Amino acid sequence: MEKIKLGVLFGGKSSEYEVSLSSAYAVLSHVDPEKYEVVRIGITKDGEFFKFDGDPGSIKDGSWCADTEKLDRIAVDPSYGDKRIYAVSPDGVRKKIVLDAVFPVLHGRFGEDGRLQGMLEVMGVPTVGCECTASAVTMDKALTKAVVSLFSTVRQAKAVTAFVRDDRDAVIKEAEEKIGYPMFVKPSRSGSSVGCSAVKSREDLPAALESAFSEDDKILIEERINGKEIEVAVLEEDGELTVSVPAEIDVGSSDFYDYDTKYVTDESSFFIPARIPGASVEEVRGAAAQIFKILGCRGLSRVDFFLTKEGELIFNEINTMPGFTPISMYPKLMEYGGIPYGELIDRLIRSAMNK
Repeated sequence: MEKIKLGVLFGGKSSEYEVSLSSAYAVLSHVDPEKYEVVRIGITKDGEFFKFDGDPGSIKDGSWCADTEKLDRIAVDPSYGDKRIYAVSPDGVRKKIVLDAVFPVLHGRFGEDGRLQGMLEVMGVPTVGCECTASAVTMDKALTKAVVSLFSTVRQAKAVTAFVRDDRDAVIKEAEEKIGYPMFVKPSRSGSSVGCSAVKSREDLPAALESAFSEDDKILIEERINGKEIEVAVLEEDGELTVSVPAEIDVGSSDFYDYDTKYVTDESSFFIPARIPGASVEEVRGAAAQIFKILGCRGLSRVDFFLTKEGELIFNEINTMPGFTPISMYPKLMEYGGIPYGELIDRLIRSAMNK
C-alpha cells in the first residue's frame, strides 16, 4: 500500500512556539512509519517556512532551525487544488512536494487562527482540525462568547471587550461597573494563558491591561468564577462526535491555570475523570458537543468549563488545536476513553482526508 504523504507543521510566529515544538515532537514520535511518509515543515519565530530533514530530537529542544544543512526553504503556490509546495535548496533547486494531508501542530496566532487553514483550503490540501472560519472565530474569545450566547443557554462569565486604542480610564470604569473585583484580564486572541492576569483590585488593573495588550490589540475582561476547572475532549469523524469524560484541573497554589502552571512548574494536578456528580458529567459532555457544533468545528477541540459549588456549569473557552505534549489533556482524555495516542493521530488524519 502506498504511504500517505503527511506534512507536519510546527513552530510559528506565536508566543506558544515552544509548546508547538513539544507537541509536534510527540506527534512525530507516534506517527506510524508504515502508513505515512512524513514531511516536517518548521516555521521560525520570524515566520520563515523550512522543510526540515534533520534529527527530530532537535525539534523538541528548539535547535532545529540552527541545522542549516538540513533546511530547505519552502515556497508555496496557492493555485487552487494543485497542492503546489516547493522545497528550495540553498543552491536554488526547486522540488515539488505533493502532500496528501497536513497536520498543523501549531498553537496560537498565525497557526491556529484560520490564516494557515485558509491558505491550505485554497490549495486543496486536507488539513487536520477546523477549517478557516471556525478557526478564526474560536481563536477570538470575545467573538466565541458572542456566537455561543446566540445559540446556547449555557452560562458564560460576564465580560467587557476592550481595544488598545480605547481610553484606559473608560475601560477601567466599565469593567468595575459591569464586573467588579476580582476579575481576569486576557488577550482575546491568544492561548496557553499568555498575557492573562488575575486582578484583585484597581491597583493591579492597569498593569494587567498592558500585559494583555502586549499580546493582542483586543482584550477580554471577565468576572472571576469560583469553581472547578473542567476540560472535555471532542473528536469528530465524518460528522460523528466522540466526547470524552470530563477532566478536572487543580491549579494548586497558583491563582489560575497560567502558562507556567501548564508547562513549567509542577503546581497543577489533574483528575480523570473529574470529581463531579454523574448528572454534571452528562451536562458537561452535552454542552461540549453543543458548543462544538455551534462553532462549526471539525476534527478536534478541547472545550473548557467551570463548575461552581452550586452545580452551575459555565462555559469558559474552546481550543481547536489543543496541546499534544506528553502532559497535554486532550490526548490523555482520549487515551482514557480507549483511543491510544498513535490511533488518535491516525484517526485525525483519516478524518481530515475524508472531509
